[in-house]
Amino acid sequence: MKYYYKYKTSIGDMCIAEDDGRIYQMDIDMVPEDADLKETELIRKTAAELDEYLDGKRRYFDVPIEPKGTAFQQKVWEALRKIPYGETATYKDIAVAVGNPKACRAVGGANNRNRILIMIPCHRVIGTDGSMTGFGAGIDVKIKLLSLEKQYK
Repeated sequence: MKYYYKYKTSIGDMCIAEDDGRIYQMDIDMVPEDADLKETELIRKTAAELDEYLDGKRRYFDVPIEPKGTAFQQKVWEALRKIPYGETATYKDIAVAVGNPKACRAVGGANNRNRILIMIPCHRVIGTDGSMTGFGAGIDVKIKLLSLEKQYK
């Protein structure tokens, strides 16, 4: 069964959703259409870990996740999870990491489809020139997350 619950955080209203004991969404203001409103133990634990992260007390999440996407998106998201806390990588870096150096735009598309923000750290991906580009929750949130990580690195 799919469930979701919304929490107010310092970066906006975060919707956390689970399906069969795994988190499949943690996104700002994006309520899943096929889930029921219910605060489960896993969702509550995820929210607590998110609060710890936003307070600079957590670098890694312990909750199980199950991102939903294509095989290519899964490869990109796995590469994103390897970007160390407080560091960044470019779209080109991720394209190279997934074995397709010319797939920068496709990497950007996969980032855009990521629905498990922060745990799959698409906010750590920047333009080749160092610019803060493409973040569904807004560039201001991206900058805030990167600043938080650099502060507690």
